[in-house]
Amino acid sequence: MTFKTILKGAVAGAALMAGSQAAFADAHGEITVAYFLEWPMPFQYAKVNGTYEEEMGTKINWVSFDSGTAMSAAMASGDVQIAVSQGVPPFVVATSAGQDIQIVDVAVSYSENDNCVVNSALEIDKDSAGELAGKKVAVPLGTAAHYGFLEQMNHFGVDISSMEIVDMAPAEGAAALSQGSVDMACGWGGALRRMKESGNVLLTGAEKEELGILVFDVTSAPASYVAENGDMVAKFLKVTADANEMWNSGENMEEMLPVIAKDAGMDEQATKETMATFEFPSVDEQLGEKWLGGGGQEFMKGVANVFVEAGSIDAALDSYEGTVNTGPLKSAQGM
Repeated sequence: MTFKTILKGAVAGAALMAGSQAAFADAHGEITVAYFLEWPMPFQYAKVNGTYEEEMGTKINWVSFDSGTAMSAAMASGDVQIAVSQGVPPFVVATSAGQDIQIVDVAVSYSENDNCVVNSALEIDKDSAGELAGKKVAVPLGTAAHYGFLEQMNHFGVDISSMEIVDMAPAEGAAALSQGSVDMACGWGGALRRMKESGNVLLTGAEKEELGILVFDVTSAPASYVAENGDMVAKFLKVTADANEMWNSGENMEEMLPVIAKDAGMDEQATKETMATFEFPSVDEQLGEKWLGGGGQEFMKGVANVFVEAGSIDAALDSYEGTVNTGPLKSAQGM
């Protein structure tokens, strides 16, 4: 089965579930929020301390996921109301297929923390990347890592149709790379660190940005939930923004780091090293032109076009402006 067939199956599944997406019932008195393990962020300090529940006045069920595509599926089925740090590519894949979810903030920018690693035994670097033709690679399809993989292969002139592409979550890809069962693996976070123990990256984060390969995650939610619970979403974003501000100040690391590390399932040193590669834009920055004031929407269109050209999705939306809802973030700005 080709990677095109696999991804189209995932897209079709998301589209079918989108048709049955149910509005969240306030009577339940609780919501479910998706997040990633081994992906340390300031919001986890507020998560552990119960700040979200206190400010929002509701019980929150925090559920960990291993990919942004799984987050899309969970939102489509109505099982998740908010997803923290969903990658832009899986969001684009879902919305291009007709799923009605929206971006409500920029969660994190991390060009150094999402990449592909080549097995060291191959001795392939950016000067010999053409030798990747015909090789086997583990890629979590429909994710930021997938987009970065496609763009890097396009840059190096490697025909992806010549490659054997296997859909693997980053942790699985890291294991496969260490065992020598794949020639290259793509992923992020803790899995990427483990991949680097078995090989090397082709391009640094800075080199990727020079090629226009941005890497950032968003907080997303079903449009129906945002429309009916705008105040709740705004409060959620306000707590997140406050936690980001605490971290960005540099004055609270000693207090926040051990809490975040434990919640992320990581040791403190690895957490510190990982977060050093992250940027958490302020609310004002997020609402600016670079991000949700227009730049993010244009970037999503570019991501969609790359996926269409690669045969990964059938078509892109004419515009992705309607997939961004800055209303709750603007409300949070005034809180």
